[in-house]
Amino acid sequence: MRKLRDVLRLRFHAELSYHPKKVQKTKPHKKIKETDAIFEQVHSVNGMADINPKEIRISIDAKARMNIGNFSRGGRNRVLTKAEDHDLDVKEKLTPFGFYLPEHDDFFLFFTAGYASSDFIVDRLEEIWPEIQEKYGVDILTINADNGMENSSSRTQFIKRLVEFAEKSNIKIKLAYYPPYHSKYNPIERVWGAYENHISGDIMDTVETTLKFAKSMTYNGKAPLVKLTEKIYETGVKVGKKAMKTYYQFVDRMPSLEKWFLTISPGCSG
Repeated sequence: MRKLRDVLRLRFHAELSYHPKKVQKTKPHKKIKETDAIFEQVHSVNGMADINPKEIRISIDAKARMNIGNFSRGGRNRVLTKAEDHDLDVKEKLTPFGFYLPEHDDFFLFFTAGYASSDFIVDRLEEIWPEIQEKYGVDILTINADNGMENSSSRTQFIKRLVEFAEKSNIKIKLAYYPPYHSKYNPIERVWGAYENHISGDIMDTVETTLKFAKSMTYNGKAPLVKLTEKIYETGVKVGKKAMKTYYQFVDRMPSLEKWFLTISPGCSG
């Protein structure tokens, strides 16, 4: 009887062109050998930054590029909207990039038609820094990030630009990266979660609509500063080894965790 039932079930699935797949219920939590040590140090660096009145902590990250057009984004909306179920009518793409101050709930959202390159990130940081420095009177900046391609501690252009930024602003910069496969712990991810919930069910059919929705969101009672960056940046810019020697003079890396914890001090003459 059981065998007959199985045969009928398979025939029914075949008629519907439906083929059940075996799925893995839980994926193993990826972890490198340094994960625990990295987390311990991140908590230490963040804790010291948060209690130091002369230090500010900023969490940074980009979201995946968004298709701008008449596309459904799931969720519910009180207004009935008609949307395409394919990408044939993509009008434009935008990359969202965010800066979030966890201890103050201030956040800044930038959008670009290009990609969030090293130069884009540091240019935007330089853009918001005067406002942050004036508001909080700090001279030490701690950056939480996830070692992404363009803001990696091994990305020479990113480090070069930060050394120059530290010198120009006369500040010390600390980089504290979260371990691989654990970027969800980066505080900015909570802001992105709120943003996704805010736009869920709505159609981002134009750049103007996208910016409007970003400006209307709040996180912990605060609204963001939202800007569109029209300049398109080149990605993958590299600095030669010889030139980087000058900049590395002002970079101290934590022994045994060199890729995840760096301190950049002002003093670059170039």
